Amino acid sequence: CMSKNHHPSMDSPEKLKVRRLAILEHPQAQDCTLYRSSDGDLDAEEEELGDARLLLAGPFQAPLDWDEEQRAEYFDDCDPALFCNAYIECAAALGSSGFFQPEVGDLCASTTVDGQVVMYFVHDCSENEQGRLCVLLRDDQQLF
Repeated sequence: CMSKNHHPSMDSPEKLKVRRLAILEHPQAQDCTLYRSSDGDLDAEEEELGDARLLLAGPFQAPLDWDEEQRAEYFDDCDPALFCNAYIECAAALGSSGFFQPEVGDLCASTTVDGQVVMYFVHDCSENEQGRLCVLLRDDQQLF
């Protein structure tokens, strides 16, 4: 059983490598590209961070101990069905200049197996023993 104080950043480089490869090489992982908007400038073009792999990990379930107010604040008038859990792992090597970690507010363009592009907003991030778990909000606007 993992203690609540476990921080994957304290894991050995070997453990991190294994964890990254598990996501990068997972047969169900999808190719994606992440984008980040310039701080505070909503009109600026998003900057492309680089390529990553996205492994969907099921729908997001609000913790049972959340009250209505916490749920309303978290989902912010969005359909809770549009939220999902996913692991996102940068394709660039750890420590390289191209390496990044997803952050809240990033945009993720994922390509499904059948070639469709699905856009997600990174709504929340946390670390666990499997990697960087993100809560994504699917953009249900249809792209042309």
